[in-house]
Amino acid sequence: MLKRTSKYWLYHLFPFMQWKHLVDKQSSRADLIAGLTGALIVLPQGVAFATIAGMPPEYGLYAAMLPAIIAALFGSSWHLVSGPTTAISIAVFAAMSPLADPGSPQFISMVLTLTFLVGLFQLILGLARMGVLVNFISHTVVIGFTAGAAVLIAASQVKNFFGIDIPRGSHFHVVIEQLFLQIGNINPYVTFVGAITLASGILTRRIWPKMPYMIVAMVVGSVVAALINMEVGADVTLIKTVGALPSQLPPLSMPDFSYDTIRLVLFPALVVTMLALTEAVSIARAVATKSGQGIDGNQEFIGQGLSNLVGSFFSSYASCGSFNRSGVNYAAGAQTPLATVYASGFLLLILLLVAPLASYLPTAAMAGILFLVAWGLIDFHHIYSIVRTSRAETVTLFVTLIGTLIDLEKGIFFGILLSLALYLYRVSRPTMAPSVPAPEEGAYHFIDAKGNQECPQFRIVRVNGSIFFGAVDYIRNGLMQIDENNPRQKTVMILASGINFVDVAGAEMLENEARRRRKMGGGLYFYRCNDAIYKFLRKADKLDDIGAGGFFPAMSNWIKPIYSTLDPEVCRNCKARIFSECHQKLPDGEPRTN
Repeated sequence: MLKRTSKYWLYHLFPFMQWKHLVDKQSSRADLIAGLTGALIVLPQGVAFATIAGMPPEYGLYAAMLPAIIAALFGSSWHLVSGPTTAISIAVFAAMSPLADPGSPQFISMVLTLTFLVGLFQLILGLARMGVLVNFISHTVVIGFTAGAAVLIAASQVKNFFGIDIPRGSHFHVVIEQLFLQIGNINPYVTFVGAITLASGILTRRIWPKMPYMIVAMVVGSVVAALINMEVGADVTLIKTVGALPSQLPPLSMPDFSYDTIRLVLFPALVVTMLALTEAVSIARAVATKSGQGIDGNQEFIGQGLSNLVGSFFSSYASCGSFNRSGVNYAAGAQTPLATVYASGFLLLILLLVAPLASYLPTAAMAGILFLVAWGLIDFHHIYSIVRTSRAETVTLFVTLIGTLIDLEKGIFFGILLSLALYLYRVSRPTMAPSVPAPEEGAYHFIDAKGNQECPQFRIVRVNGSIFFGAVDYIRNGLMQIDENNPRQKTVMILASGINFVDVAGAEMLENEARRRRKMGGGLYFYRCNDAIYKFLRKADKLDDIGAGGFFPAMSNWIKPIYSTLDPEVCRNCKARIFSECHQKLPDGEPRTN
């Protein structure tokens, strides 16, 4: 027991110990390739996202280094890659720009404070075991969010792929509108480079599946762009590249811990915390649906919290799981979180050693690669399955997808709220199926009453679900409907094996129903009631009205005491006689004569 406890704490303090056995020569090679691909992908993204957030460009690259390593080593997902993202960048800018001028020292200092608080809140939620919150994000919501985010990734690259001018951070509908309005301004040289990159990536993946097709596509796109520029001239082609990058290590930084700053940043930090956690865990679960790995929400919270706490002291602004980088990481064949470590190392080497060479990478080639990534993130198989099998899930799927396209940070919340609403609607309407005893001699089970005769005085109903405050009215109405359909059925027995929970409101409803039926001359009984429910009703002092004798265990003779309470005059002329007692004597003990 001591050994098991030690291993438990070891795995939770150092989660990377859980996957260390997966590291070998083959996995390391795959992780190195995935890491190099991820480093190349994040180069233009980091600069763009930092600009969106109102931060100096290098801060986006810094956020993709040390925070990404911390999140990978202390999180639970083997493929989730953290760093700067569109949603977080937009949220940071929207929250902080009213407080200080973007890019100013005060703005940077306040953003670092926000990053520290975000990490602190995330860590507290993880240590408090609040990762259970992510269980309320349904699989359908994750698929819809993934598809929506994939479309947004592709939309964000439309301007780079076609060489047209679309304002950075434009909404999806604006991108589509501008594409049609500027269709005559499409740059054929830029589009050709993007198309060649896209085609080479697709062909490489199909013909040589073991080759790192993303790197091959990048190289092909860069070479083609260089040849076109040599032949036609860069001033004619207007093929843009990543541009010059800073060549330095992430410098140390210090958040502003003054009271005034914390007071101003506290609420925005809470908003960014929830957005970052929702995105990170949603992305981790989305990738996990493809990889088959289980995700520990608590550990993911801890990993994200530590990454932002550390990042705030190394010139990084708030980061979370990145759809772009995680999708690339998984598609590139990453086996363990070491791929993220390698990616950060490669990124650092690029900045220190070959920053000038990175400036030759065409943005059109990057757009082509991200188109491939976006296509791979859309789970067409599960989308088709959901649409074919469930109308409610289909609505949830497309509400999440469309909501994500309209507003990335709100789309996932719309999906979660809708899926919870539909779930609550379902559980608030437990199954109430009329039943009759099985006709076989000696049988103790029950069958559906449809197509079979029922007792005119006694209704047996099977209830499957929980009797809680949300379902009380539905069950009460269902029991009262019995009276309206057949006023003589004053006695009801509930087959309770399918009832898994009863709360105070449900207990009071059952108490009132038992009292009402007793006044009518009947009664309320239970067959195979869960022991925990029986103890709860006894503890809540509800058995006095329901009656302790009204609970029958499995395979007990329940019909004898109930039959004796029925009206003998109704039984005298009854032709159904579905119980064995019906053929022997009347409820008052008088022998049957016919």
